[in-house]
Amino acid sequence: MSSERLQNRNQRHIIERIIVKGTLVLDTPTCLGSGDADSDTDLVLLRDSIEDKALLMGSSIAGALRNYLREYQNGSENTEKSQLFGGQRSDEEGEQSPLIVSDALSIEHIKVELRDGVKINSTTRTAEHGAKYDLELLEAGTKFDLCFELLIENHREQLVRELAIALQGLECGEIHIGMKKRRGFGRCHVEKWQVWQFDLQKFDERLAWLTFEHWSIGLLPNYPTHDSIATALNISINEEDKRDRLTIQAIFTLASPLLIRSGQASTDKAPDVVHLKSKRDGELKPVLSGTSLAGVLRHRAERIVNTLGKNINIIDEIFGSDISKDKSKKAKASRLVVDESVITETTDLVQNRIAIDRFTGGALHGALFEEQPIFGSDQTELKLRLELREPDNHEIGLLLLLIKDLWTGDLPVGGTSSIGRGRLQGKEAKITLRKLQKTTIWTISQASKDEPLSVNDAASLEKFVAALNEEIAA
Repeated sequence: MSSERLQNRNQRHIIERIIVKGTLVLDTPTCLGSGDADSDTDLVLLRDSIEDKALLMGSSIAGALRNYLREYQNGSENTEKSQLFGGQRSDEEGEQSPLIVSDALSIEHIKVELRDGVKINSTTRTAEHGAKYDLELLEAGTKFDLCFELLIENHREQLVRELAIALQGLECGEIHIGMKKRRGFGRCHVEKWQVWQFDLQKFDERLAWLTFEHWSIGLLPNYPTHDSIATALNISINEEDKRDRLTIQAIFTLASPLLIRSGQASTDKAPDVVHLKSKRDGELKPVLSGTSLAGVLRHRAERIVNTLGKNINIIDEIFGSDISKDKSKKAKASRLVVDESVITETTDLVQNRIAIDRFTGGALHGALFEEQPIFGSDQTELKLRLELREPDNHEIGLLLLLIKDLWTGDLPVGGTSSIGRGRLQGKEAKITLRKLQKTTIWTISQASKDEPLSVNDAASLEKFVAALNEEIAA
């Protein structure tokens, strides 16, 4: 390169560097797919080439942070005003990102949880041919060492504030990572932060940055740690959250046994079918998976919409486009986030079943099998959480009808629902609508099945259902 080009090209006059380290903890199983098509499973984990550790790419972290910051600052507007992550793809002369996001390795060796799934035909309610899949997941509790470095030329206050907002999303568990993150996978949080700030205009701090242990992985011992990134950066986040969203948090109990088939048995002597369990806090616990619940909700939503009218586009707007049925459709991500729920205080019981020949009325030869569903008690609870982003009134009405069907046991979840399994009973719910910087909260409670339902301001909720009827019938 000529000396003239060296003089005229854009130079980065960096006056300050901020290094941030943190410990990321997975709250639910997470799929960090490698894209390897020659593996034994359909989706295999991305691994480090040297150690048997999971690899979380810096590009994945940066993408999740960038999307969260854009939604936080702009709400439904599809614009981006921040320069924390550089110019946009459409900007040919966009600036390089001032934030460096390093790849992260899991602290311990990989602990894999296998899951399988299948697509259910909404008409026949049976499995679609060739639509079964399996995938590898990282167990909940897996930890990663994160590292960020912010290069500051100007606009220091704005960049530091935006960094604090983005990292606070990680800290509070509002940012999911990996695949199928809107179906309960990839929920995480950061438990500890460490921050170093170097003013490069001062000789001693320039020397401190040069001698800093950049190669070290993880938090440094004998250095202060912080629970809050805002405290660590010594900044107050006073920017208003512009995201519009509806959040439904509900507590249910089991009104009947529940069986969601697990893709792997815990022992060789296990029953033929066991309920799905996932590791939480070091022990296996029964769960209601987000993929299973989302599938059930979508099928019932289709039934409601088809009953009320002809406009079924609302289904794709909420649950995402199903391009396998119609190749002309454009792929669209789900705006509904369905979390995975742990079910507490349950009992495992093995039941023997046998298939009956429909013609003879006798038992089919070799068709004896065992199933191990979970049974509830008065103390059994499962907490469901749904979040709809950028909700319209008619979409809220549809979700209310779905919650009503779950609440009354009319909408079973899991398998073998035809023999009475999978029915829930609602206990209490909190519905929070944040729209146009205004928050409205409704509560629903029912002490027992025989007790009356208590709803605060039921009339306003009815308006959402009326809006659904008007939208579909239009």
